[in-house]
Amino acid sequence: MFKRFTTYFKDEDGAVTVDWVVLCAGLVAMAAAIALAMEDGTLAATADIDTFLQSRNPN
Repeated sequence: MFKRFTTYFKDEDGAVTVDWVVLCAGLVAMAAAIALAMEDGTLAATADIDTFLQSRNPN
């Protein structure tokens, strides 16, 4: 019985999958944080462009 536990704990199959899941979750979290940090500036720039375009005469 002890040998089965030892074999089970030494087995590294699937460890790479766990690493990839953790790395991908980190990338998604970082992308979300960057998007939230850029949101205010992007909305302000969009509002400025909208104001400029609204003030232009289309004719």
